[in-house]
Amino acid sequence: MSRLKLMRIAACCVAGCSVAVAQSLDFEVYRTRVEPIFSKQRESHARCVACHSESNNAFRLQKWGPQTRSFTEEQSRVNFQMISKLVVPGSPERSILLLHPLAKEAGGDEFHSGGRQFLSKDDPDWQIIAAWVRAAR
Repeated sequence: MSRLKLMRIAACCVAGCSVAVAQSLDFEVYRTRVEPIFSKQRESHARCVACHSESNNAFRLQKWGPQTRSFTEEQSRVNFQMISKLVVPGSPERSILLLHPLAKEAGGDEFHSGGRQFLSKDDPDWQIIAAWVRAAR
């Protein structure tokens, strides 16, 4: 079985604990510091929201309206609940949200169809997400 498939199964298993996980993660930090990363234009990559609002996988962001370029608070709450299933509170190194877009050479997953958003764990945006996950207990 592929690592990606195992990770998807793990994400589904974690879904049963998502309420407890979400309660340990800080929504305000998510909304003000983490979520803007998903809308950010990264050099040579599409914004995460460009692909992940149309995706049919574990990381599915809410779709922006035709006149918007940010998430409403309601959309952010839905995104937060979904993303909470992709993290292991206190452990960025075991969180799918951080491993999947990370370069394999830096410890990331085998494959991410959107390319490597983070070439290393030193990337400032990777560090912001990791700090948010690390702060949760």
